[in-house]
Amino acid sequence: MPQTLTFEALFSKWPWRPIPNCPGRFNLSTPRYLTLKELTESDTESLEFRTPNARDTVVVTPLNDGAGLISYRSDYGACVHTLNNREGFERKLSQLGISLPPTVD
Repeated sequence: MPQTLTFEALFSKWPWRPIPNCPGRFNLSTPRYLTLKELTESDTESLEFRTPNARDTVVVTPLNDGAGLISYRSDYGACVHTLNNREGFERKLSQLGISLPPTVD
């Protein structure tokens, strides 16, 4: 994986499925125990959130092109990873009630 993590780099590397009725958002079709480090092949920085708008811990990984990964990690360690283009990322973060610090953008 290149040092620069972008939507296109991750989209071309893994088997993503469009999320119905969610333009710009894709769900990863792989085992639920795939870690972010395995997915990105790097030690990319992520932020964790607990929000009343999601049952699981939300792990947000901004990408270098304004897109981002939003992963939902259950208490038992399984993850659902979603890849989001810029618009899908911003829309979903807003729906979750998550604001990223300015230094992360």
